[in-house]
This record gives sequence, structure tokens and C-alpha cells, in this order.
Amino acid sequence: MSDPIGGEVPQQKADVVADAINRLLTELSVKCAKEEGVRDYFHVAVVGYGATVGSAFAGSLAGRDIVPLSEVADNPARVDERSKKVPDGAGGLVETVVNFPLWMDPVAHGGTPMNRALQYAEGLVAAWTERYPASFPPIVINLTDGESTDGDPIAAAEAITSHATADGAALLFNLHVSAAGGTPTSFPDTAGGLPDSYAQTLFAMSSPLPSHMRSYAASQGQRVSETTRGFVYNADITTVVQFLDIGTRATELR
Repeated sequence: MSDPIGGEVPQQKADVVADAINRLLTELSVKCAKEEGVRDYFHVAVVGYGATVGSAFAGSLAGRDIVPLSEVADNPARVDERSKKVPDGAGGLVETVVNFPLWMDPVAHGGTPMNRALQYAEGLVAAWTERYPASFPPIVINLTDGESTDGDPIAAAEAITSHATADGAALLFNLHVSAAGGTPTSFPDTAGGLPDSYAQTLFAMSSPLPSHMRSYAASQGQRVSETTRGFVYNADITTVVQFLDIGTRATELR
């Protein structure tokens, strides 16, 4: 995660992933905000893996696993100021300063214990489906920059998707972030054309996109079919953001 990610502007993979997750948490909080406050349409866990495996929340949420979204919204570790270009109303752009809440910091240290991380996630999924059997099935999004360093992750992936709620099986999506250039392979419906056995393993681990996510992906310009899987290989900065958006798309918020 210390290598630069593919894209026009060089950035460390860990920075891009952390920024994308922090931005996603902000957008989920805004999307679920009502007059009375943020509703708990989502419960969120952020699991980091490298030198250790466990909760990646910082600040007052440190060490917590699955946290209701209202608590997430109220407890960023800190709020940074970031520069952002916005329309000036005359066809141009002007730079302004915006607040950017942070719940997690970028970390690039250790190997890639994907097997242990997925086993950790499976424990969270098992507890959730037992406690909330009528809920939308849990979604696990695995962001990785390399092959598992602690064994074959297939069994752990299958254990995650073996759990189900009344709405269906738990979903596992995989995103490979890359330092290489070139066009990402986004939301494929077959393993044909994938460059190596590692990409094929990630594809095999990935769940098919549910119909509402396929519809949203199609509206964002993705080519999809009934067998399209929640998987991207060789992702750049833009693809990371779009993947997280599609992968967390809820059917309806009431």
C-alpha cells in the first residue's frame, strides 16, 4: 500500500484508499440524514489488515467493530481542511477550502494477511446475520493491493457468503488497487481475459451484483449482465471511488 496508485497524479495507494473510505462514510451520513438526525440505515465496520488485523477506526471509535451510522457520523477522529475546486458560476473553477472528516488514517505496513482478514470479517457477518435475520444481507468489500501472504483465501471467502438473511446471501466484493497503468478490468461477468491466476481467484471469490446494483452500475456507464460480479482489477483512483459507490448502493432508504 506504500506504492503509488495508477492515475494521472501519483498518490500512495494507502492514501487513496483511506480518502475514498472517509469520503464514503461522509456521503453515507449525508444520504441518511433526516430532520431528526442520521438514521441507522447502515451499520459499518472498517477492518484493516497488514502487520495486524482488526478495527481501523481511529479516535473515539478505535477498537469498535460494527458501528451504527449515526455514531459514525457523530464521531470522526478529526476534521481536516482540504482544498477543492468548485464552479465559479461563470464557466470556470475557483479553489475553496472544505471540511473533510476522517475516521481512519492511511497505513502501509506489513504483509497481506487476506485469509485472516476475511476470517475476521466472517465472524462479524455471522454475528450480524444471527442477530438481524430479516435485514439486507451484509456487504463485505475487500480492498487489496496484492496476493494473500497467509494462505489461500477461497475458503474464508466462501464462509462469508455462506451466511444469509431473509433477503439473500452475504455479499463479498473485491477491489484490487494497482501501481500499474492501463485500463482497469471493471465488473466482469467471466474470468476470461483476466491477466493471471491471482485475478481469477479474486473474481471467483466475488459475489454477483444484485439487480439494483447492476442497474446503478449501468447508469454509471458500466457494461453489466446477470452474471456480472462485484470485482475490479487494476483499479485507479477514479475506479476506487466509483466501486465503493456502486458496492454500497442501497435499494431504498425510507
